[in-house]
Amino acid sequence: KLGDELSALGHEVEYFGMYDEKNTVGNSINEYTFNMDFHSKGLARFLYPFKIIYSREAYKKIGKVLDNFKPDIVHMNNINFQLTPSIIYAVKKRKIPLVQTVHDYQMVCPNHLLYSFNETKPCERCIGGSKWNCFKHNCIHGSKAKSLIGTIEAKLYSWLKTYKKVDMYVCPSFFLENKLLEASDIYKGKTFTIHNFIEKKPIPEKISSERSYIAFASRLSKEKGVNLLADTALLLPEVDFIVAGNGPDDECLKNIPNVTLKGFVSGKKLTDLMSNARLLIAPSVCYENNPLSILEAHSMGVPVVTMNYGGMAELVEDG
Repeated sequence: KLGDELSALGHEVEYFGMYDEKNTVGNSINEYTFNMDFHSKGLARFLYPFKIIYSREAYKKIGKVLDNFKPDIVHMNNINFQLTPSIIYAVKKRKIPLVQTVHDYQMVCPNHLLYSFNETKPCERCIGGSKWNCFKHNCIHGSKAKSLIGTIEAKLYSWLKTYKKVDMYVCPSFFLENKLLEASDIYKGKTFTIHNFIEKKPIPEKISSERSYIAFASRLSKEKGVNLLADTALLLPEVDFIVAGNGPDDECLKNIPNVTLKGFVSGKKLTDLMSNARLLIAPSVCYENNPLSILEAHSMGVPVVTMNYGGMAELVEDG
């Protein structure tokens, strides 16, 4: 959508990323990285731990795209795992200005979330502390091996000062911007906060109902606050809760009489569900960066109850 907007303003835009048959955008010389399937059983998967730290393939292929297209600026989004920060070196070798939108806490936290799944609470040990905390506490999927790889990646790019080469960081929340600035001086003078944008949708006509309800639309996992949602529903038996989403922790919401589980919902059904709600509840216990669900609810005139931290708090005016 950002590329479409830039094109509409008269700019030329090309894209680089991993190959996937569902790709809807690309570049004129059709250069993309190999799609690493982390669920495959082939021999190639044994090389993945090395490729997700530094991809020589991504470095070479984006170099070809850059030399052919000769862009005035490069905008990075999610580059980890498939592309890796190797592409930063390819861009800066050609002295092209480089902007990165920071979609999560990856640069300051190896598990990207500033959240401890073992302790089920936010964690900031790696901000101003050692990235070895990730390995020590098995922060990535509870796996020692994955946590080791994540720690090595974080230590390597910290030691190399790779992220210092980026010219500007666009942060979707002031909260995330402040965490970058707390973590390292290399971000000083290079950050800028712009909240996420959404496409404005036609607001459906309100459907009159005998009973109003509170909506929840998210992945059903601990960091999204499903336990807190369950406790809230039990405290308010006279209030209906409609839950859109699925995930590994849906059990705690089952068998609560005033909770209706709709499963994964998208498109018009989700818009109708949210627009007719009395309010949207967003009880994430992790530091959400800039939840689109809050922006979408507000665009429909639906108030939001959320947590007083992370990027959530700056989207909601208290009271």
